[in-house]
This record gives sequence, C-alpha cells and structure tokens, in this order.
Amino acid sequence: MKTDVAIIGAGPAGLFAVFECGMLKLSSVLIDALGEVGGQCAALYPEKPIYDIPAHPAIEAADLVAGLEKQIAPFATPRLLNRRVETLQGAAGDFTLTTSTGDILQAKAVIIAAGAGAFGPNRPPLDGLEAYEATGAVQYYVKKREDFRGKRVVIAGGGDSAVDWALALKDIAASIHVVHRRAKFRAAPETAAQLDAAAARGEINMVIPYQLHALHGAAGQLASVEVADLDSGTKHIEADILLPFFGLAMELGPIADWGLALERSHLTVTPATCETSTPGIFAIGDIASYPGKLKLILQGFSEAAMAAHSIHPIVFPDKALHFEYSTSKGVPG
Repeated sequence: MKTDVAIIGAGPAGLFAVFECGMLKLSSVLIDALGEVGGQCAALYPEKPIYDIPAHPAIEAADLVAGLEKQIAPFATPRLLNRRVETLQGAAGDFTLTTSTGDILQAKAVIIAAGAGAFGPNRPPLDGLEAYEATGAVQYYVKKREDFRGKRVVIAGGGDSAVDWALALKDIAASIHVVHRRAKFRAAPETAAQLDAAAARGEINMVIPYQLHALHGAAGQLASVEVADLDSGTKHIEADILLPFFGLAMELGPIADWGLALERSHLTVTPATCETSTPGIFAIGDIASYPGKLKLILQGFSEAAMAAHSIHPIVFPDKALHFEYSTSKGVPG
C-alpha cells in the first residue's frame, strides 16, 4: 500500500491529522493497535465529559470522536486497525513501515500520534483476579454508566479516575464504596471536595485507610471484596463489581527502537514543525515533547495542522503552498 502520509495512532490528534492532511490534498493511512479509532477517549472514558474543547462547553469523549469521524469522512482514509507498526525504515520521501499483521506500507512522511504508546491497566496483585476479569466483575475502564445500574460497586484508588467515577456512578449504582490507603486523594481539589460532600450525605461510603486484600466469590461472580487496614485488620464489603484505578502502564513498544531522539519516553520535536530528530517523521499529541508543551487535546489538534503543513513540501517539493482558510477553499472533493 502506498500513501503520502502514514499516521500512527488513531486518537483525537491522529484523526484530526487526517483532516489537516486531506485539506492539503495529502493522502493518508491510519494505523492503530486498538480495534477502534479514538485512542484513550474511546477505550478508557467514552462517557466522560471533556471541558476544554473549543466551542463545546462540555462534550463526552465518544461524541468528540464521532465528530472527528464525521469531519474526516470526505477523505475516505484507509484504516489498519488491530495491529501495530513494528518497523519504520527509510528517509523523507521514501519510508517503509511493516505491521504486526504483515502489512507493508510505503509513505513519503510519517506522523506519530501514538499518545503515550501502548497502554494497559496496573492490575492489583490479587489471587484469582483473571477469573473475575473474564466475567466483568473486575473492570478497569467505564464505557457505559448504565452497565453499573443497581450494582454494588467498589472503587479502589486515590486519583482522578477513582474520584470522578465514584461521583459519576453514585446515582446509578446500588452502592459505592471507595477504598484508599489514606484520607488525602490525588484528584483535582474541586472533585475531591465533591467526593467529601457526597460521603457526608451518605451517597458514597469511604473505606479509609484500607487497601485491597482479596476477592471472594465463585465461578467469576464476585460476592465481596476483602480489604485490610494498616494493622492487618480485615473486613468484607459486599460487591458485584470492583473498579481498581491504579493508573496505566505505558510503554513505547517498537517506537523506542526507531532511532528517534527521546526524552523521558517522549519524542522530542521541533516546536514550529513537530518534526522529530529524523527528517520526514513527525510527532504530535501526548507523545511529542518540547519546551512549553501542554498535554491537551486542543494542542494536539494544533500540532496536527503544523505537521501537515510541514509535510506538504516533502510530498510536493515543486509546488508552493499558499495558505488558505477553510472558509475560502472548503473541503476538497
């Protein structure tokens, strides 16, 4: 398969890169290790509202992805999903990429929009965990709040995810218990205060200072979660579902072997172009690093535009690019 631009990563930044490339009449191909586009927005928190997308006072992550899909629909960009890029070789104007499923892709430029790389949950060290994961009694992401209606839910963790989902599920679940090893949470102060207020009203049960100790049930069906305090005293919490929010384990995977300059597992780029240390390879979104970088979706959108404009002379070396506003030229047919 041949294309002008290979876009590695189909999260919001990668999706918008398709649009920016398309507006410059650059063909592109999307590649992602997940089975659907949207990245973490789709895989981890599709129903979670995002508040800093311009013109959207609040928009759920899944709706943002759906809007980006609609925006890039005119370009009919091919998608290679459920596979990751294993090798990347060549030079600007002539790159060859191979994927884990044997695809061979030739591209004149590459945009890496791989977020923080491959991600997966940090699992608690509990005996028999896999059996409960298989039935959904232990889950690490919330995709649909309705799935928890009438359920007895135990949430473990002290970060934003634990606090946000405790608040989001308190009016849906039959009960919410939040297990944390200390009274102080690492969440945003405003939401932490909301959690305290909900607990004071009896809407959420705080189990502090405790940590997960064991799971009890049969055939993958959870009956109770056993927790232990700092003095090894234990107690059981009746539960249908456990949500452990202990963060994500991130790794760059094969990207780390492509010879690109790295800084703390992020790709260093030139701020004005988003080009990496290898000419013709660009990085945008959370994986890109430069002075003043903010890990915001809206900044990833801006980086997508800068990268696309920087790629244009690689694909069309003899064609001057005259900047035009989309209101003037519309979307190419």
